[in-house]
Amino acid sequence: MALCAPTQKLSLAFYAETRSTRTKQSTTVRMAASSDVATYEEGQLERPKWAGETPLSRLVGALISFKPISAVLKFGARQVLISTAEKNDIPWRAMTKEILESDVYKEMESIQNRSVVYPDYYLNPFHAYDDGNLSWLAAAEAEAANLSMTRRAMPYASSVDKANDVMRGNWLQAIEKHHQQYAGETRDILDIGCSVGVSTKCLADKFPSAKVTGLDLSPYFLAVAQLKEKKGGPRKNPISWVHAIGEDSGLPSKSFDVVSLSYVLHECPERTIIALLKEAFRLLRPGGTIALNDIAPKSKILQELSPVLFTLMKSTEPFLDEYCLTDLEGRTREAGFVNVTSVLTDPRHRTVTGTVPH
Repeated sequence: MALCAPTQKLSLAFYAETRSTRTKQSTTVRMAASSDVATYEEGQLERPKWAGETPLSRLVGALISFKPISAVLKFGARQVLISTAEKNDIPWRAMTKEILESDVYKEMESIQNRSVVYPDYYLNPFHAYDDGNLSWLAAAEAEAANLSMTRRAMPYASSVDKANDVMRGNWLQAIEKHHQQYAGETRDILDIGCSVGVSTKCLADKFPSAKVTGLDLSPYFLAVAQLKEKKGGPRKNPISWVHAIGEDSGLPSKSFDVVSLSYVLHECPERTIIALLKEAFRLLRPGGTIALNDIAPKSKILQELSPVLFTLMKSTEPFLDEYCLTDLEGRTREAGFVNVTSVLTDPRHRTVTGTVPH
């Protein structure tokens, strides 16, 4: 199993891609794979027609708001995830059972900050879970769901590990390239919205001399992250885990060289995206790098999704429209960052990077 599979924060509908779409994607990506950071094809639009304030988007929103239909969609999304995983030798049920029958509950005691007040947006039923990210089931299934998504998102790859190498490798390379160009030293890294710590471990592996901190609002996810890290091999710099609100972390100003948010922003209303950018700016040292890895509204693959697939996706992502309408690069500049760049680092996702001025 890949250690650096994508985090929980990905739209569930991506797993249900049609065969014809996968074939077109394979051709494009294979042609691009030889470059340092692979290039992927953008569509003709700024965002998909199913996102934002379009008539199609409003129609889908009306369907999703009807509870009986919404329940069916969420059930279908979950079944697609499990089926995809087990067809690709990802033992979903066994992986989930291993977590739920472990000592993960004891980890909660040492990691939960009981003074945290959860923002209203965070209490939504994300990813077909009624309790969203605040449940043991969501936390226990996170890694299997990530591996399932990876396999479906990169079907041309020969294995889950190979698919993961592309998705995570390009993201990490984009961070490294930007930081080396505009900064240099990497002593402290913060991973906001770290989920069960997969992205955090990837950062720690990529930058072994840095002290890495994973921050998340879900103590359930953090308990799993801490348990898994304990079971891994020793690190020169052990990862620290923090239960806090990303946009109001309480961490010291100018204390990090890199702040990463991986698959976080599409789960947030625009006001929270703005607040997260401001908090990252406060936390970074002069010359520090922000890295935002998330859904790419300009992705050709996403713009060509069938009605069934984008309806399924939107049923599990309550803030997806608001995210797609947000000018992320513009908001990053407004927060004070310079050298803002954006690149598709896989067929569906972009990495936006920026620098705190010296």
